[in-house]
Amino acid sequence: MPATGAPTLESVAARAGVSRATAGRVLSGSTKVSPAAREAVLQAATELHYVANQAARALVTRRSGSVALVVVEPVERFFSDSYFPLILNGAQSVLAEREVQLVLAVLSTARERERFERYARSGHVDGAILVSVHGADPLPQHLRDAGIPVVLSGRPYSQESTVPFVSTDNAVGARLAVRHLVEAGCHHIATVTGPMDMSAAQDRLEGFRAELRAHRRRVPARAVASGDFAVAGGREAMRALLEQYPELDGVFVANDQMAAGALQALAAAGRSVPADVRVVGFDDAPLAAAATPPLTTVCQPVVEMGRALATMLLRIVEGEESPESVIVQPELIVRASA
Repeated sequence: MPATGAPTLESVAARAGVSRATAGRVLSGSTKVSPAAREAVLQAATELHYVANQAARALVTRRSGSVALVVVEPVERFFSDSYFPLILNGAQSVLAEREVQLVLAVLSTARERERFERYARSGHVDGAILVSVHGADPLPQHLRDAGIPVVLSGRPYSQESTVPFVSTDNAVGARLAVRHLVEAGCHHIATVTGPMDMSAAQDRLEGFRAELRAHRRRVPARAVASGDFAVAGGREAMRALLEQYPELDGVFVANDQMAAGALQALAAAGRSVPADVRVVGFDDAPLAAAATPPLTTVCQPVVEMGRALATMLLRIVEGEESPESVIVQPELIVRASA
């Protein structure tokens, strides 16, 4: 006799041939089940048109079923830099597979930060992925003090931090860029840094200097200009370099947004790329291949990093105390600019 009424957790378990507890773990998003059992339960739930009662689940698990992805930047930068949607893409793909809701928060002001902290402390999210944290920002520790699991995109600014993170090996990436410029015959290599209250910018500058030292090259102060990871900032920094270090014939720019601005400044100054100045960026953002000329750049797998961040956070939410941080290796993508 066909079943009547709304399907229940018991009917899903019976159809899948597993216990009620196993079915419950699968449908609550736990990974502590075998792949075969998970597949059987999900198939049974689909066939029975089972929809979990989220409110009841929250009462049992004391979880909201949501996690936050928090970008600590002005809204304008969030929409102009492809790094953020690519991280979002990777994280969302993992969360969707686990039926976990993603809540996006872009924090530009102190008031927005305070509002988000209240929201998180009120139990609306089970954890947070923090992206583009600057300096000794207290937000990660405030959330952890409230019992909210946190993971970071990028190495923490403080060496003492114990917050787990996912990052590219930024120093290695910078060294790949500088080595390529040296091997291409550049003798006067400059750099445009990112904001120095971010570990990524610090590590890329250190990699730049380390590789030049390895080739017994000195780094004059005038070969370094500060940027802000934005197109306009890269353009202004490149103009400054052309004025203070006019003999430059190669430049490593600490992200592709700024490299696009640097290419604009070089074109405006009548410097041909790569004939007069070779340019290497960092990220392999979508704009890199579309730049004029196409941009040689250091590729970091941003979507995969977003997936790793979400996976790491869910492991902590499920009770793992201290997952190891993940450092991924970059790759140089050679195009026409260098």
